Amino acid sequence: MNPAAAAAPTASVDLLRVPIAHPGDLAPVEALRDAGYALDDVLAVVGKTEGNGCVNDFSRTLATARWEPVLPPETVTVFSGGTEGVLSPHVNLVVADPGPHHPGHDRGLVAASGRTRDLAPGELGREPQLAAVRELVAELVKRLGLSADEVDLVLVKCPLLTSERIAACRAAGEEPVTEDTYESMARSRAASALGVALALGECEEASALDALTAQRTDTVWSSRASASSGAELTDCHVLVLGTSRAAGNPLRAVHGEMRDAIDLDALRELFGRVAAEGGEVVQVFAKAEADPSGRVRGERHTMLTDSDVPATRHARAAVGGLLAALAGQPALYVSGGAEHQGPPGGGGVTVVYRVPDPAAP
Repeated sequence: MNPAAAAAPTASVDLLRVPIAHPGDLAPVEALRDAGYALDDVLAVVGKTEGNGCVNDFSRTLATARWEPVLPPETVTVFSGGTEGVLSPHVNLVVADPGPHHPGHDRGLVAASGRTRDLAPGELGREPQLAAVRELVAELVKRLGLSADEVDLVLVKCPLLTSERIAACRAAGEEPVTEDTYESMARSRAASALGVALALGECEEASALDALTAQRTDTVWSSRASASSGAELTDCHVLVLGTSRAAGNPLRAVHGEMRDAIDLDALRELFGRVAAEGGEVVQVFAKAEADPSGRVRGERHTMLTDSDVPATRHARAAVGGLLAALAGQPALYVSGGAEHQGPPGGGGVTVVYRVPDPAAP
C-alpha cells in the first residue's frame, strides 16, 4: 500500500467553489474559514488557472507553489491551466465535513485523496505509470467502501516530460516515451486514464495495455477519469469522488459522457437528473478534446490544424461555453485533452449538486 495514500484523510465532504484574482491568490483561505473550516480539513485543492494549459504553463506552477506550503502534507493539489472563452479562474476546495447532517439525507458525497510514488522519466506514459495510478485508485475506492459503480469522478494530476527530464532519461540509458514535450502531456494523461479504467473495471487489462502501446484512444476509455498533465510535479495526485449511502450530506454527484463537443442531449439528461431532485448545481467537471477524426457530426473542424492555438484550448472554450450556459455560471472545471477519458472527440462529465434539507418547510 502507498504510504501517502494510507495517511490521507477520507470523509463525507463539502465542496467550496471560490473565485481567484490570479494564480497565486490565497483569498480562498478566508472563504474556507468563513465557511467554518480550517486548512487541516482540506483533502484537495482543485483549480482552474488562466495559463495556456500547455508545457510552459507557469500559472499551474505558481498556484502549486503558493498552495502546497499552507496545506497539510497529505493534501493533493490539482491545477488545470486554460480558462479560454467564458471559463472563469477559480479553485474548488474539497473539505472533510463530518456533519452534523439531517438524518433525512440517505446518501452523500465522499472523497479520498493520495499520491503515487515519484515516477522516473522513462516510466512516464508507459505501463508503470498506468499501474501506479491503478493501484492507488483501487486503494482509495476500497477505503471509501464504494463499489466501482458508486464512483462518480477520479481526478488525476500527472507529470509531463520537460527537456531536462528527457535528458535525464537518456543519461540513465533509457529512451523516453516521446521526445516531444507537448505530446508527453497526452501520453501521460492516457496512461493515467487507463489506470483509472482498470481500477474501476471499465476495461480488461489486455485491452488497456494494447491501447496504451498502440496509442489507440478509440477502443477503451473511462467515463469517470479526468487527467491533466503538468511540469509542477513528478508523482500523480489522485482524488476520488463518489456518492455513498454510508454518508448523509446534501451533496451528490451524477456522471455521464458527451459523445462529442456539442452533445447537448447528454448534458440535458445529467442536468435533468439534478433538477428531478430539486438540486442546485455546485460544480461541473468535464473533459474536452478536438475530435481526432477532424470532424464533428460529419462536418470538418479546424482545431487540429490551427498552428496558432493548440487544439486543447479550442476544445476547452467550446465545451466550456456549452456547459456554462446550462450551469448558469462560468467557474467550471473543464480540462482539455481527453485521451481515454470518454469517447473520442467527447469526454466524461460529472455534476456535483446540493439537494434541499428534507426537514426544511
